[in-house]
Amino acid sequence: MRYNLHYMATHVAVPPGVSVSEPTIIYDGDCPFCSRYVSLLRLRQSLGSVKLLNARDGGALVDAVRGLGIDLDEGMVLVMNGEIFHGAECLHRLALLTTSSGAFNRLNAWMFRSRIASHLLYPALRAGRNAVLVLLGRQKIGDEMPQHRKP
Repeated sequence: MRYNLHYMATHVAVPPGVSVSEPTIIYDGDCPFCSRYVSLLRLRQSLGSVKLLNARDGGALVDAVRGLGIDLDEGMVLVMNGEIFHGAECLHRLALLTTSSGAFNRLNAWMFRSRIASHLLYPALRAGRNAVLVLLGRQKIGDEMPQHRKP
């Protein structure tokens, strides 16, 4: 089964046979905004163990997420409690989960705790990420990993 998740609130179940024991964030390690965002979140204080997974490194979970039709160039992913959250929904969930300690986390919570605000702001954030990748001469994830392109 494939899902068309391009611009909708993305929330699907983890496919059978994929085991995720701790909350996992799949992000673009070549994107300076994405890398800085995941490093600044204070999720470990509220969730305990959190795995950060660079999508460009691939692996079974990245393949499973891409196999569902989720485009990692369109947003980062949170895998937690058997569910997958993508793009704006991912940022919304992360804002709900993080602590309010530190200016970054308070700003993140203020901006993304509202599902509506998350979905309104996310396209601009994604466009900024894409522009920065072009300016830095870096490829998108899908361009770098042609074996993972959607049919």
